Formats: sequence, structure tokens, C-alpha cells
Amino acid sequence: MPGAPGRALFLKAWVCGGNGEGIRKGAGARPQGYDGGVNDVHVIFGAGQVGYPLAERLLAEGRMVVVAKRTRTDVPRGAEIVLGDASDAQFCAEAARGAAAVYHCMNPPYSAKLWAELVPLYMDNLVAAAGRAGARLVVLDNLYMLGRTGGRPMNEDTPANPCSRKGEIRARAAARLFEAHRRGEVRAVCGRASDFYGPRGEKGSHLGDFFWKPALAGSTARVVVDPDAVHTYHFIPDVAAGLAVLGTRAEEQDLGRAWMLPCQPAETLRALVERIARKLGQPIRLGRVAPWMLRAMGLVMPLMREISEMQYQWSEPFVVDDSRFRARFGASPMDREEAAAVTAAWAQAAFGASPA
Repeated sequence: MPGAPGRALFLKAWVCGGNGEGIRKGAGARPQGYDGGVNDVHVIFGAGQVGYPLAERLLAEGRMVVVAKRTRTDVPRGAEIVLGDASDAQFCAEAARGAAAVYHCMNPPYSAKLWAELVPLYMDNLVAAAGRAGARLVVLDNLYMLGRTGGRPMNEDTPANPCSRKGEIRARAAARLFEAHRRGEVRAVCGRASDFYGPRGEKGSHLGDFFWKPALAGSTARVVVDPDAVHTYHFIPDVAAGLAVLGTRAEEQDLGRAWMLPCQPAETLRALVERIARKLGQPIRLGRVAPWMLRAMGLVMPLMREISEMQYQWSEPFVVDDSRFRARFGASPMDREEAAAVTAAWAQAAFGASPA
């Protein structure tokens, strides 16, 4: 994106980490100096792989950032923390009090059963909290609700057509969000992204810790999807940057809808891995967990059953068209070579390998 921090800033952020300068426990707690009247407070629910770099980006723009989360873990330096559970409507309301924008970057554990309970609960609580505060609600979402598209590129006009349990849950939650917007209960906007890769993508990414540990050790790194299927992979800093745009630059006419967040052109996972390997200066042996083995593992491992349900996304081209976001906001993803270099350096630092 124009003006996006270069590789040095990303490496400083993800390799060195940071610590919040304040922590306030309890539902009504606010950062030091907060008087309820600040009009540029940005409250982020969730500080994981996207919430953390989103907080960094907003801080770099000179905005006040509050991170609402359950546990006291690492947050960017300069951000404040409020501790609580987003399943508690009162906590959400207190955390969002006085905010200009509220960001929903939470994702329950990868289980359709838990999603059925928590996804609508989180959405309803943040709709109510942001609406009460008069804040813009920016929601990070995936593409599960779109289902099979026959290989056609997905854009803002692609209708919801879920073909999985988790897709149905996401479709219902999105419908609740935009219905609340239409009723005037909240001013909401959604940013959608495909599978993530890049810094902080340890968990929930096909290029996560289970991949990098053997890859950097020279062993075969296995993935659970077809590495030769054409697929859009979103670079995590691009996702955070896109959400920041929706939270700070989008105008009223841009709300009440979903946007496809900026992404690099679709390609195979093999091509992406080979590009990162070149930046590492060492080859990566890429293998695939056979579909039959994935099904067999699902008999005893619930997570494998959840993953199996989503395999349709690699049975046909799974391509995101982000042209409207680019045209509307003048935003572009990081150059793919630069993104590969950032990912390589992060992986080396995060998983204990010495630079090549």
C-alpha cells in the first residue's frame, strides 16, 4: 500500500516484538489519560496474527490504540490493554467506550461446534458495543461463506453460497452484521481475505510453525492442501493495512458492505514456497499429506476433520479479485518479492534458524 512501512519496519516489529505501556484490568478500565472524549481511539478485539500488526500500523499513524483481549501477552509498544472476554457483552461495551473505530479480529478455535456458539455471540456483542459508542465497526472475515464458485474470481458481488458448516456459520454472521447496519444499529464494514501467510502466522496458516520447523531443518515440509492448485494467499501485513484503511479512510458510502482486501495475484502454494526459499538461500522440500491420510487422521483428530471440510477450496481455482479496493482506496499489496523476503527473515528469526 502507498506509504506502507518497508521491510526494516516489519522485521523490527515481528522479530523484536514489543510490550504494551499500560494494562487495565476489569470491564470499566481505560488507558492512562483517557477521558471518554478522545475521538481517535481505535479499539482492537484480538491481538493475534492480524490484530497485532493492525495495532502497529494504527500506532505508526499517531492514533491511540487499545487492545481488548483475554490474556496478558505481547502487544505493540504504545498500545494499551484491557483484559476481558468478548463473550461478555458488558466487557465489550466498556472496552469500546469512546472509540472512533472498533476492529473485530477474533477467531474462535477451529471447530464448527465452537464457531456455532461463539461467532454469532462475538458479532452481536461487538455490533452492540460499537453501536452504543457511535464507533465504526470493522470486521475481518474469510471467504467461507462464498462456497464453490466454479473457479470464477471472487469479488464484492459474489453471492453467499456456503457449502460447509463453517461457511454457513460465517454467512449467517455476515448477514446479521449488515442487517444491523441497515437498521441503523451500527456503522459497519467488512474486509475479507483468503488464507494467510507471513509474519506472525504461526498458527492457523498453511505456512505456520508445523511447516517452518522441518523446512528450515532441511526436512520435507508437508502441507494438507494441494500445493499445485491456483489459490489466493493473503500476506498478513496487507490484511492489516487494508483493515486500517477501512477504519480510517473509508467514507460513509463505503460502509454497509464487504470489501476484498488487497492481495498478490493468485498462484500455487508451490510457487509461493519456492519464492520464499530463494530469499532464504536454501531449498525447501515440499510434500503433501495425502487426502486419504487426512481423512484417516480425522477419525481420531477433530482438527483434521475440520480441515477436510474445507478442501474444496483447492479443488478448483480459488481466486480473489481485489480491483475494487485498489481503485477505491488507491491501495496495493506489498510487492511479492519483498513479501517473500519479509516472510523468510521472520521464519528464520521465529524458528531458530541461522540466516543463510
